[in-house]
Amino acid sequence: MDRLKSMQVFVYVAQHGSFAAAAVNFSVTATMIGKHIKYLEQYLGTKLLNRTTRRQSLTEAGQIYYLECTRILDDIAEAENSLQRLENKPKGTVRINSPVTFGNIILAPILADFLQVYPDINIELMLDNRLIDPLHEQVDVVIRIGELVNSSLIARKIADYQMLYCASPKYLAKHQIPQCLGDLINHQCLGFSYDHIQANVALRIDTQAFDRQHTRLTSNSGIALKVAALKGTGIVLQPMLLLQDELASGELIEILKDHTPPTMAVNVLYKSKSPSLKIRTMIEFILASMKKT
Repeated sequence: MDRLKSMQVFVYVAQHGSFAAAAVNFSVTATMIGKHIKYLEQYLGTKLLNRTTRRQSLTEAGQIYYLECTRILDDIAEAENSLQRLENKPKGTVRINSPVTFGNIILAPILADFLQVYPDINIELMLDNRLIDPLHEQVDVVIRIGELVNSSLIARKIADYQMLYCASPKYLAKHQIPQCLGDLINHQCLGFSYDHIQANVALRIDTQAFDRQHTRLTSNSGIALKVAALKGTGIVLQPMLLLQDELASGELIEILKDHTPPTMAVNVLYKSKSPSLKIRTMIEFILASMKKT
């Protein structure tokens, strides 16, 4: 069995505590993940993981081996990166995590162009509104919207993100147009949420009108909420980039223009001040593409 691959598998399992997650990441069965771990344990003559039916945790020996594995894998990655810099030819796989709406509408077309320009680079694009920890997830580049928490990550702004309140002419013809945020509590609002985070937190707004207890429709998909708004179901608060076509056609009408949430920054985040050539090349491509829009 390939010991280097087994080390990569072990590191992933140690970081995520799950054979199932590792199986998805490496496109193999959970049984094969177990074989990689068993191979390492037999080779080293010691137990690396404490196994339960739901989660795996490191033994004392496993903690030591995990640190050494991460160091070795980082050294290998740096060696490969040095060769790429020498040849000035970026190659390999870049893993990107992005919020769903921004990823679908803005990022996906940019990455499609990138792949045509750089045939030796592959991309794994994960669209997820969950706030992941890039330092402990197997991801190279993260797109984040809004205020950033203090971290060791490097951040570069790539765009502004503006949220708008909108409703269809059909809905507004049947209901009095709200004049302030306080009026929204008496309207049918369409709530955006993910995991167990309430809409007022997810959308960064000073009203609970979009939270689960006040809405008939809550979804983690902005597109689904937009479709409902177009049907006249209620008021939606979503990014301009998702609504701009319907606003231009008159299918949706912007309301509460004096109460729009503050514009948020969109940042690209990465771990090192000296990223690998493939990561640096992708980041510069994204930045250049965003300047053109």
